Amino acid sequence: MKEYNNTNIFAKIIRGEIPCNKVYEDKEALCFYDINPQAKIHVLLIPKGEYVSYDDFVDKADDKTIVSFFNKINLIIKKLKLETSGFRIISNTGINANQEVPHFHIHILGGENLGGINSK
Repeated sequence: MKEYNNTNIFAKIIRGEIPCNKVYEDKEALCFYDINPQAKIHVLLIPKGEYVSYDDFVDKADDKTIVSFFNKINLIIKKLKLETSGFRIISNTGINANQEVPHFHIHILGGENLGGINSK
């Protein structure tokens, strides 16, 4: 497991050192629009704790924090009015998944037809 590096861009966004276009924020999590959107609606939901990846989050966070975070996904989906038209949730972990920022985050995409997921 990688050690958390608090100089990553999401840590800087959480601390307010880098601005973001916020959708939602509370003491545990922050949701904001992706600066390189892959769909009409593309937001990122990140916990404010120091977690490198999905597995790091699940291994280190307590059950209440995990449940609360995943309930926030549903809150964001409703806030963005995606529950009827559909959405995609993605979390990239590690090199082979092309995780770009070493801070656990969930991509929520929607607002248009996202196409199918092609397999190799």
